Amino acid sequence: MTGNAKQPNKKTTHLIDSVEKGSPADRVGMRPGDILLALNGQPLRDIFDYYYLSDDEAVTLSVERGGKTRSFSVKKKAGEDLGLGFENGLLDDYRSCQNGCIFCFIDQMPPHMRDTLYFKDDDTRLSFLQGNYVTLTNMSDEDLDRVIAYRMAPINISVHATEPDLRCRMLRNRFAGDVLKKMRRIAAARLTMNAQIVLCRGINDGEHLLRTIRDLFGLYPYLRSLSVVPVGLTKYREGLFELEPFDRDSALEVLGIIHWMQRACMKKHKVHFVHASDEWYLLAGKGLPPEAYYDGYPQLENGVGMLRLLIEEFKDALRSVRAPLFMRKRRVSIATGRLAAPFIKRLCQIAEKRYPRLRVAVYPIRNDFFGKQITVSGLITGEDLIAQLQHKKLGEALLLPQNMFRAGEEVFLDDVTLGEAQDALHIPIHIVKSSGEDLLRSLLGMDRE
Repeated sequence: MTGNAKQPNKKTTHLIDSVEKGSPADRVGMRPGDILLALNGQPLRDIFDYYYLSDDEAVTLSVERGGKTRSFSVKKKAGEDLGLGFENGLLDDYRSCQNGCIFCFIDQMPPHMRDTLYFKDDDTRLSFLQGNYVTLTNMSDEDLDRVIAYRMAPINISVHATEPDLRCRMLRNRFAGDVLKKMRRIAAARLTMNAQIVLCRGINDGEHLLRTIRDLFGLYPYLRSLSVVPVGLTKYREGLFELEPFDRDSALEVLGIIHWMQRACMKKHKVHFVHASDEWYLLAGKGLPPEAYYDGYPQLENGVGMLRLLIEEFKDALRSVRAPLFMRKRRVSIATGRLAAPFIKRLCQIAEKRYPRLRVAVYPIRNDFFGKQITVSGLITGEDLIAQLQHKKLGEALLLPQNMFRAGEEVFLDDVTLGEAQDALHIPIHIVKSSGEDLLRSLLGMDRE
């Protein structure tokens, strides 16, 4: 579940708000403002119908334009997208979460933030379209039949526990215990899935974690990967279920279980299958595994292997990126979360050694807004950033990771804009994309367009 989805849109009219230039729909004369009524004579229930019915080489679209119905016949390659964008991305109302998860991050949000941050989606269609993780508790047998019939995959599933009673307690939903049954149906249909476990200390760890991993490994290869991430706890937990953060010893126990199961999975199928997010290694004071452990990084979005991939990409970039022949002295700064700061500092020291005229200051930002337990850069607010860098030596530019900002916008989580932060700190701010090469180029002042 996530707070980043749009709020439910009560308008289920399929209004087209964009037509990609040169696309099949553009070539036959469709326009923004048209209303899609049917595909091949069939009305659309939602985005699943749209993708399924538009997959053929010949597609007939019925649209409303200016109060009149028109028909467009499209010839295209099988599987080629029509090129239409819709005002309502799902072509239907968004399904909100019906669970009361004891670990829900959205319940721990402070008051008076923008409304979209409080919307809890649990919509399987968003799993297919955007990669969101869903619990399947909103999925009826009919919904599951459609997913299977339309071959919609992969589906990303928040499992947490496979023991029915335990999962019902964790999700506070008496209908949540059948997740393994639903996943077995999906696997039997040969559709692919990924899964995650949000681990709560003393709740679903220990023997419960071991059972969950074993149960889910039984669905391989259709369940392609499983991540285990520690519960995120903010300071806004008054009146919520009491949860205890993991410490070094408990993190070592979790890693022991995961590594034991990785060896078993490797022995049987030559794949690690289950992965610990980077935070477990930092909590336990252990080094990151080598790149081969990550099976091609299938769970980057859950913080699994992000630091290892950044390190490897940065090293590759040092061999391939050519710095300016006569590089002038350059002093810059980087601000990031406390989780990644030691790794970023290490990479910057390598760059400084390679380029003696480069100097980089790395500032870990303490999360006063959400609380000290939150250490990732993606939850740093503009307010905390400005307050903690106000009197620091920032050099000629401040570099910030892209995930500090809302997707596609130059706005922090608390609605502080990039421009406001630049004005407050009196320095240009450059947004660094996610790769190690982008980081190196930004350090050297060679930012790619």
